[in-house]
Amino acid sequence: MTTETYRDAWGIPHLRATGARELARAQGRVTAADRAWQLEVERHRAQGTSASFLGASALSWDVFARRARLDDTARRCFAALERRDPETADWVRAYVDGVNAGLAEGAVRTPEFARVGLAPGRWEPWTPLGVWLGTHILFAGFPAKLWREEAIRHLGPDAVGLFATDGPGTSGSNGWLLSGTRTTTGLPLLAGDPHRFLEEPGVYQQIRLSCPEFDVVGLAVPGVPGTAHFAHTGLVAWSITNAMADYQDLYRERLRRTGAGVEALSPEGTWQRAVRRVEVVEVAGEGAVEVEVIETARGPVIAGGPEGLGGLEGTPAPSGCTGEVPPMAIALRYPPRVTEDLGFSALLPLLRARTVADVDRALDAWTEPVNVVQAADTTGAVLHRVAGRVPVRPRTNSLRVVPAWEKGHAWQGWHTPPYGTLDNGTAVMANQRGPATPLGVEFAPPHRANRIRTLLGQRPTWSATDLPAIHTDTHLASAAPLLAHLTTLTTLTPEAGRLRDRLLSWNRHMDADSTEAAVYAALRTAVVRRLAAHPAFAALTEPPAYPEVLLPWMSLTARIGFALEHLLNAEELYGTDRRETVREALEEIAEAPPTAPWSSTHRVAPWRALPEPPYTDPGLAGDHDCVNCTTAVPGITDLAARGPAARYVWDLNDRENSRWIVPFGADGVPGSPHHRDQLPLWLKGDLARVVTDWTRLTLERTDNPEEAHA
Repeated sequence: MTTETYRDAWGIPHLRATGARELARAQGRVTAADRAWQLEVERHRAQGTSASFLGASALSWDVFARRARLDDTARRCFAALERRDPETADWVRAYVDGVNAGLAEGAVRTPEFARVGLAPGRWEPWTPLGVWLGTHILFAGFPAKLWREEAIRHLGPDAVGLFATDGPGTSGSNGWLLSGTRTTTGLPLLAGDPHRFLEEPGVYQQIRLSCPEFDVVGLAVPGVPGTAHFAHTGLVAWSITNAMADYQDLYRERLRRTGAGVEALSPEGTWQRAVRRVEVVEVAGEGAVEVEVIETARGPVIAGGPEGLGGLEGTPAPSGCTGEVPPMAIALRYPPRVTEDLGFSALLPLLRARTVADVDRALDAWTEPVNVVQAADTTGAVLHRVAGRVPVRPRTNSLRVVPAWEKGHAWQGWHTPPYGTLDNGTAVMANQRGPATPLGVEFAPPHRANRIRTLLGQRPTWSATDLPAIHTDTHLASAAPLLAHLTTLTTLTPEAGRLRDRLLSWNRHMDADSTEAAVYAALRTAVVRRLAAHPAFAALTEPPAYPEVLLPWMSLTARIGFALEHLLNAEELYGTDRRETVREALEEIAEAPPTAPWSSTHRVAPWRALPEPPYTDPGLAGDHDCVNCTTAVPGITDLAARGPAARYVWDLNDRENSRWIVPFGADGVPGSPHHRDQLPLWLKGDLARVVTDWTRLTLERTDNPEEAHA
């Protein structure tokens, strides 16, 4: 048995093997060779050990990972996978064998290991499950319930609707499906782009996996076998967007210490023993920190403990609380912890799929994150459905933190994933309300979806070469409420009047070279900051003592920035004079309006585990509510930490006419030829052609897995 590794002109690996298991091993090995540093960072993050070499900046995440029991959940899910689906478990083991075989090679060529003195470790069979879980644990945005709790407490229940939007910690996507009636070839097209935190190396890995059973090109999550989210098998293609479903719950727990450990008050009114242990988190340069890990019948306690909320050491109960029962600890209940299933049984069937019916059946095993899936095959058949597990429980659970000691908050089975339909031969999803509406609370505004529909309606049929233009559209419909307020202003200074006129004549496109876009962004920032400073919101300016990793969801300024259009349109906003706020902001900006284009401040700001040597990240077009969704945080920064983590067009008429791109490159090693070679195309909105002709690829190596394993 042999495996062959080829590369195309972009350094993208194309792997060919005699069987699925050998192919998985090859995928693990080539990923370790290209992304060793990324893989080891993700392994340590899943285990809660990344602070041991990254230092104190990683401590908050490690504590959360320990308290949420991510590694233990991955172990349990893999053990259950071995029982339920031994073939997939063996396939995952083969991938892990490949990672372990390639890590040393990858570490030698990656300078970050030497910078922090880290030696590559050893992956366990459950590590890919831990990586998947760590990557997606925050996707459902459960910390938003903590924000709602505070907003309701200080502003009343109406605050939930006023501040509703996809917040700073969630991730979305654009995705659209055109049936054959809307294409020039008569066969479907799929296109889109997942919006995630931009990371370097990227969160998606372009790859081809070929063996006698299947031949798939797609986007893999480094550290996880297969191509779960986006792929084209030659006969069928699929893609996903975040469904914005709510499938994780937070419970307020009443805990007490006993001589034997910790107990939690149950809905039956009895005290039940909780699981308790103390774990040690090593912190580079600072020694070690002890973390108390507690799990009740609801789930792991992620914040607080028997002594209440606070830092690692705990804090006293808030004043006004009486009795022996501490006031606040918060437990997280999430499906894989309950079911011991991460949905990995869907991965091999997806690779083997030949029709949309095959994809549909495979997705019945999907767990999380909950996605809206679009698929099409070479017969012209299409699929539009939700995939994933969402528990059936009272609506209150979805809105806020619920008391664990009260009855009526238990999970009672699972929702049947809904299906969507096509409208005029198209299906468009951009995290807005749609098929998944019954499963969620907060969705993205409809602007991106509406704009994509409008653009698709501008011509009767489309080709694969036409669609990338939609990816980079910069129209900002959410600017309308702020611009509408400008039309009502009077008694302005001459400078402010001229600036108002400029903005009202602006085309509302957040183009990279647009000075008007920069002026609008500056005005928006000034309005957001003024609203955030209003006394009506003073109680929300200091977030409660939640773990640091959850604090982005508690930022009042960020919440106002993302919900600004709702707040400006509301009939009443807690006594704020929004017209006067806009006038003051306009006068402020008119004193020294931006003279440089939008891209001068709106720049790529990818997450890197280690700081980069001096490097100027490039400027961007787009904005949060544009189809070209490059997300800054209005009122805080113009830098874009989120954006299209990939772009793709899947052509069902001819796979070699498909296209894809990632923000940086295929190779995770700084300074290598393919580390950032795709960045210029990504910035312009161009896509690289998918190559599947083996004669146009370069053979890099041939391996015999059995000999290598021996």
